[in-house]
Amino acid sequence: EAMQKGAYSYILKPIDNERLIIYVKKAIAMYQVVKENRRLRDAVESQYHFGNIIGKSKKMRDIFDTIQKVAPAAATVLIEGESGTGKELVARSIHFNSARREKPFVAVNCSALAESLLESELFGHEKGAFTGAVATKKGRFELADGGTLFLDEIGELSPNLKVKLLRVLQEKVFERVGGVRTISVDIRIIVATNKQLQQEMQAGRFREDLYYRLNVVHIVLPPLKERQEDIRILVNHFIKKYASERESAVPVIGVDQEVDRLFYDYSWPGNIRELENVIERVMILCPAEIIRVSDLPKGFKDNVYNTLHLEGIPADAKLYDTLAMIEKTLIERALKISNNVQSHAAALLGIGKSGLNQKIKKYNLDVGIKQ
Repeated sequence: EAMQKGAYSYILKPIDNERLIIYVKKAIAMYQVVKENRRLRDAVESQYHFGNIIGKSKKMRDIFDTIQKVAPAAATVLIEGESGTGKELVARSIHFNSARREKPFVAVNCSALAESLLESELFGHEKGAFTGAVATKKGRFELADGGTLFLDEIGELSPNLKVKLLRVLQEKVFERVGGVRTISVDIRIIVATNKQLQQEMQAGRFREDLYYRLNVVHIVLPPLKERQEDIRILVNHFIKKYASERESAVPVIGVDQEVDRLFYDYSWPGNIRELENVIERVMILCPAEIIRVSDLPKGFKDNVYNTLHLEGIPADAKLYDTLAMIEKTLIERALKISNNVQSHAAALLGIGKSGLNQKIKKYNLDVGIKQ
């Protein structure tokens, strides 16, 4: 019970002083190892941050590079990606790395309001413009003057609002609802959508002229399942983020290998938002310093295996070739999870290191520096 509450170990009475000294020295050594691991982990993770965006995969490093290049400019940016991939984080990073960082960053979800309410929200309204308009109200375009206006789910705008947005993009002017005075603004517009606007345009559901006005700089955020090498540092980031919400005195320092495997295999349909929710829940309920499968949401393990579909394998596939393909895939996965530390990869696979070396040679896998 004491160890579950955070004790390193325990000894029985009567106390043997020599044994006590040995236990204390081991506890201090373990603490130093944990402290050093955290320091190294923090140092590694700091290399893969851009603002609040985290990633070390090639796709994310390319996005960091694009953000750095586009932030100082005034160009309109179109961000596409599935829900939960962090589109608003990218928009904020662009703003806070630009010359407009001291000015407002104003965000609007275009799918959250009806057309009439959204028009007033964006452009403002004059007193008496409609029932309930008891006073003049500035819209988001005015509030963002000098800064950045972020329009999320731009694909949900009505045709009428798309026309008005096109005018603002072209001329940087507009009128409030019910008003006649033309208002000029100096704003940068960043838009985001979970749709592919080019396909929407080709299908006639999105204005061609507006699409080309918005698509000056195009950033596509990959779903989490396409950037699996980022999962581990995201998990560590969320563990630190929600550490303060734990009532237990035992700090969570990581996840065990089985959880690592499950996270890697899962398709994450909710992307980073789903991963964060899982870690937030676990940080409240996990009793120990290592997150185990039993700490994950009920049915999570089953959901992982439900995402592994055999239907994609041709009916005439040869057993030997199919098994070899699966074996190669599992080895590549274990090497990625273990950062090419072959002893760790072998442990994940449940085989010896020499056996793993033979299979690496068999499949001619690139593992970098052997460890």
